[in-house]
Amino acid sequence: MFEQPSPEVSPFPPGPAGQEPEARLLTEAVTRLRRALRSSIRTDYPWETLPMAQVELLQVLGEHSPQRISDLAARRRLAPSTVSGLIGQMIMAGLVARDVDSTDRRASVVTLTDAGREKLAAWTTAHERRIDAALAALDDSSRSAITSALPALFQLAEHLGESAEGTAEQ
Repeated sequence: MFEQPSPEVSPFPPGPAGQEPEARLLTEAVTRLRRALRSSIRTDYPWETLPMAQVELLQVLGEHSPQRISDLAARRRLAPSTVSGLIGQMIMAGLVARDVDSTDRRASVVTLTDAGREKLAAWTTAHERRIDAALAALDDSSRSAITSALPALFQLAEHLGESAEGTAEQ
């Protein structure tokens, strides 16, 4: 069971002057959530071996398909060579296919295969089940607090994305 650390007893070293303790605590909470999800999915669903980077590419392709590798790289803020390598692995696994771009025959695009859609759906379902079970174990007040925080968390993600885009353009 995870305990919420107090700002005074955070395992992180003190931040720079002016840094809010909420930022440190949120960083810690997000880190713990990602780690717990990653380990619990491997424990509860040992068949799931898809690396997170590939899952994230499947998610993008599930929402925006077909995509050029350069567009996938920009959306995930990864180097095109990294995405190209991941896509090569995913092609070998039958999760995606590479096709000629209909708007520019010199370029290629990547699309989800039926196997890729099935894998993404299974991954999503497994995670949602895991999170549903964890939420059910919380008291009503905690569940309500999480539900209430969701819009703000989405806004925070947007602001973080905007600031990352601004930094990349400089």
